[in-house]
Amino acid sequence: MEKLRMISLDCGLTEELKWGKPCYTFQDSNIVIIQGFKEFCALLFCKGALLKDPNGILKKFGWQAARRIPFTNVREIVEMEPTLKAYIHEAIEAEKAGLKVNYKKNPEPIPEEFQNKLDEIPALKAAFDALTPGRQRGYILYFSGAKQSKTRESRVAKCMPQILKGKGLNDS
Repeated sequence: MEKLRMISLDCGLTEELKWGKPCYTFQDSNIVIIQGFKEFCALLFCKGALLKDPNGILKKFGWQAARRIPFTNVREIVEMEPTLKAYIHEAIEAEKAGLKVNYKKNPEPIPEEFQNKLDEIPALKAAFDALTPGRQRGYILYFSGAKQSKTRESRVAKCMPQILKGKGLNDS
């Protein structure tokens, strides 16, 4: 992680602490974050989806826009230093150019039971559409997680008041 820190700072980025992780920014925009895990550490590119990745080293995971490069030892980082710097500079150039990631509104399909309620109740559809994409996705994943239609219907019914209040699944 120290080597990744030195590489990030060598590229002219500003070091900050965000989400409890070292985050490196350019003009207040997040460029890379250093992540530490039990088995590996990683350099996460916040808008990695915009990078060309000619070496095929960027790995997709949870976030739509982000990509990360995992490392299991310092030698890997040292060997890749020129490549890492090139990727960081490309990320900075993408930020300077104002490039934006095209987010998919709802990459997961809406379960039929919920879609039926959205079609039946215009106020529910309006309230759901007004939620942030992350809150929408949270509900969709929760509803989709049930194996039986009956359970999905029950979950939808239970969550409708929360959605109508403009709250996410885990909001109080």
